Amino acid sequence: MRPPTREEALRMMREAGCSQPVIDHCLSVTRVAMRIAEAFRRRGFDVDLKLVEAGALMHDLGRSRTHSVEHGAIGGQLARKMGLSEALARIIERHVGAGITADEAERIGLPRRSYVPETLEEKIVTYADKLIEGNKQVDIEVTIEKFARELGRDHPSLDRLRALHDEVVGVIGHEF
Repeated sequence: MRPPTREEALRMMREAGCSQPVIDHCLSVTRVAMRIAEAFRRRGFDVDLKLVEAGALMHDLGRSRTHSVEHGAIGGQLARKMGLSEALARIIERHVGAGITADEAERIGLPRRSYVPETLEEKIVTYADKLIEGNKQVDIEVTIEKFARELGRDHPSLDRLRALHDEVVGVIGHEF
Protein backbone atom coordinates (compact mmCIF):
# COMPACT_ATOMS: atom_id res chain seq x y z
CA MET A 1 0.00 0.00 0.00
CA ARG A 2 1.49 3.32 -1.05
CA PRO A 3 1.67 6.23 1.36
CA PRO A 4 -0.61 9.18 0.63
CA THR A 5 0.85 11.94 -1.53
CA ARG A 6 1.61 15.31 0.03
CA GLU A 7 -1.73 16.69 -1.18
CA GLU A 8 -3.66 13.64 0.06
CA ALA A 9 -1.95 13.75 3.46
CA LEU A 10 -2.69 17.44 3.94
CA ARG A 11 -6.32 16.92 2.88
CA MET A 12 -6.68 14.05 5.37
CA MET A 13 -5.19 16.19 8.14
CA ARG A 14 -7.67 19.00 7.41
CA GLU A 15 -10.61 16.61 7.13
CA ALA A 16 -9.65 15.02 10.46
CA GLY A 17 -9.91 18.45 12.06
CA CYS A 18 -6.28 19.49 12.52
CA SER A 19 -5.81 23.22 12.95
CA GLN A 20 -3.69 25.30 10.59
CA PRO A 21 -0.95 25.76 13.24
CA VAL A 22 -0.70 21.96 13.59
CA ILE A 23 -0.52 21.58 9.81
CA ASP A 24 2.11 24.33 9.59
CA HIS A 25 4.16 22.52 12.26
CA CYS A 26 3.88 19.27 10.30
CA LEU A 27 5.07 21.04 7.14
CA SER A 28 8.12 22.34 9.04
CA VAL A 29 8.86 18.87 10.40
CA THR A 30 8.54 17.48 6.87
CA ARG A 31 11.18 19.87 5.53
CA VAL A 32 13.68 18.73 8.18
CA ALA A 33 12.72 15.04 7.91
CA MET A 34 13.26 15.03 4.15
CA ARG A 35 16.70 16.60 4.52
CA ILE A 36 17.63 13.96 7.10
CA ALA A 37 16.20 11.14 4.95
CA GLU A 38 18.15 12.35 1.91
CA ALA A 39 21.34 12.46 4.01
CA PHE A 40 20.75 8.84 5.04
CA ARG A 41 20.15 7.87 1.40
CA ARG A 42 23.42 9.53 0.34
CA ARG A 43 25.18 7.32 2.88
CA GLY A 44 23.69 4.18 1.37
CA PHE A 45 20.67 3.62 3.63
CA ASP A 46 17.46 2.33 2.10
CA VAL A 47 14.98 4.99 3.24
CA ASP A 48 11.40 5.10 1.95
CA LEU A 49 11.22 8.80 1.15
CA LYS A 50 7.50 8.73 0.39
CA LEU A 51 6.80 7.09 3.76
CA VAL A 52 8.98 9.64 5.57
CA GLU A 53 7.16 12.49 3.83
CA ALA A 54 3.69 11.10 4.61
CA GLY A 55 4.73 10.27 8.19
CA ALA A 56 6.12 13.74 8.81
CA LEU A 57 3.08 15.41 7.26
CA MET A 58 0.69 13.30 9.34
CA HIS A 59 2.65 12.68 12.56
CA ASP A 60 0.36 14.97 14.56
CA LEU A 61 -2.91 13.55 13.20
CA GLY A 62 -3.98 12.79 16.78
CA ARG A 63 -3.85 16.50 17.63
CA SER A 64 -7.20 16.69 15.84
CA ARG A 65 -8.56 15.09 19.06
CA THR A 66 -6.12 16.00 21.85
CA HIS A 67 -2.89 17.84 22.52
CA SER A 68 -1.92 15.50 25.36
CA VAL A 69 0.77 12.83 25.21
CA GLU A 70 -1.97 10.50 23.97
CA HIS A 71 -2.06 12.27 20.60
CA GLY A 72 0.42 9.76 19.15
CA ALA A 73 -1.60 6.68 20.08
CA ILE A 74 -4.84 8.35 19.04
CA GLY A 75 -3.29 9.41 15.74
CA GLY A 76 -2.19 5.83 15.09
CA GLN A 77 -5.75 4.62 15.72
CA LEU A 78 -7.15 7.30 13.39
CA ALA A 79 -4.66 6.36 10.67
CA ARG A 80 -5.72 2.71 10.85
CA LYS A 81 -9.40 3.71 10.69
CA MET A 82 -8.59 5.78 7.59
CA GLY A 83 -7.14 2.67 5.96
CA LEU A 84 -3.55 3.91 6.00
CA SER A 85 -0.66 1.46 6.14
CA GLU A 86 0.56 -0.03 9.39
CA ALA A 87 3.99 1.47 8.68
CA LEU A 88 2.48 4.96 8.54
CA ALA A 89 0.29 4.37 11.61
CA ARG A 90 3.39 3.33 13.57
CA ILE A 91 5.27 6.49 12.60
CA ILE A 92 2.32 8.53 13.87
CA GLU A 93 1.98 6.66 17.16
CA ARG A 94 5.70 6.34 17.91
CA HIS A 95 6.87 9.92 17.34
CA VAL A 96 5.97 11.24 20.82
CA GLY A 97 9.02 12.27 22.81
CA ALA A 98 11.78 9.86 21.93
CA GLY A 99 9.28 7.04 22.24
CA ILE A 100 7.35 5.58 25.13
CA THR A 101 8.15 2.14 26.51
CA ALA A 102 5.38 -0.37 27.30
CA ASP A 103 5.87 0.20 31.05
CA GLU A 104 5.70 3.98 30.64
CA ALA A 105 2.63 3.64 28.39
CA GLU A 106 0.83 1.60 31.02
CA ARG A 107 1.71 4.15 33.74
CA ILE A 108 0.24 7.04 31.73
CA GLY A 109 -2.89 5.18 30.67
CA LEU A 110 -2.03 4.14 27.13
CA PRO A 111 -2.48 0.58 25.89
CA ARG A 112 0.49 -1.44 27.14
CA ARG A 113 2.86 -1.74 24.20
CA SER A 114 6.03 -0.11 22.99
CA TYR A 115 5.72 3.25 21.28
CA VAL A 116 9.48 3.53 20.78
CA PRO A 117 10.50 4.23 17.16
CA GLU A 118 12.16 1.20 15.58
CA THR A 119 12.38 1.62 11.81
CA LEU A 120 14.62 4.18 10.17
CA GLU A 121 11.57 6.07 8.89
CA GLU A 122 10.07 6.18 12.41
CA LYS A 123 13.35 7.45 13.84
CA ILE A 124 13.76 10.13 11.16
CA VAL A 125 10.28 11.58 11.72
CA THR A 126 10.63 11.40 15.51
CA TYR A 127 14.00 13.14 15.42
CA ALA A 128 12.87 15.81 12.95
CA ASP A 129 9.88 16.57 15.19
CA LYS A 130 12.26 17.20 18.10
CA LEU A 131 14.08 19.81 16.02
CA ILE A 132 10.93 21.88 15.41
CA GLU A 133 9.25 23.98 18.08
CA GLY A 134 6.04 25.32 16.54
CA ASN A 135 7.38 26.23 13.09
CA LYS A 136 10.88 27.17 14.19
CA GLN A 137 13.90 24.89 13.98
CA VAL A 138 15.74 24.53 17.28
CA ASP A 139 18.90 22.83 18.44
CA ILE A 140 18.39 19.40 19.98
CA GLU A 141 19.72 20.77 23.29
CA VAL A 142 16.71 23.12 23.46
CA THR A 143 14.39 20.11 23.23
CA ILE A 144 16.42 18.09 25.73
CA GLU A 145 16.25 20.98 28.22
CA LYS A 146 12.49 21.33 27.67
CA PHE A 147 12.00 17.59 28.32
CA ALA A 148 14.19 17.80 31.43
CA ARG A 149 12.06 20.65 32.83
CA GLU A 150 8.78 18.87 32.03
CA LEU A 151 9.70 15.28 32.92
CA GLY A 152 12.64 15.57 35.31
CA ARG A 153 16.34 15.37 34.62
CA ASP A 154 16.49 11.64 35.35
CA HIS A 155 13.58 10.61 33.09
CA PRO A 156 14.60 7.73 30.79
CA SER A 157 13.17 9.52 27.75
CA LEU A 158 16.12 11.94 27.94
CA ASP A 159 18.52 9.06 27.44
CA ARG A 160 16.43 7.80 24.51
CA LEU A 161 16.42 11.26 22.95
CA ARG A 162 20.18 11.62 23.32
CA ALA A 163 20.67 8.12 21.87
CA LEU A 164 18.44 8.98 18.90
CA HIS A 165 20.39 12.19 18.35
CA ASP A 166 23.70 10.32 18.54
CA GLU A 167 22.43 7.68 16.11
CA VAL A 168 21.31 10.22 13.51
CA VAL A 169 24.37 12.45 13.81
CA GLY A 170 26.65 9.41 13.91
CA VAL A 171 25.40 8.33 10.50
CA ILE A 172 25.06 11.63 8.70
CA GLY A 173 28.07 13.26 10.32
CA HIS A 174 26.52 16.59 11.29
CA GLU A 175 23.61 18.16 13.10
CA PHE A 176 20.59 19.65 11.41
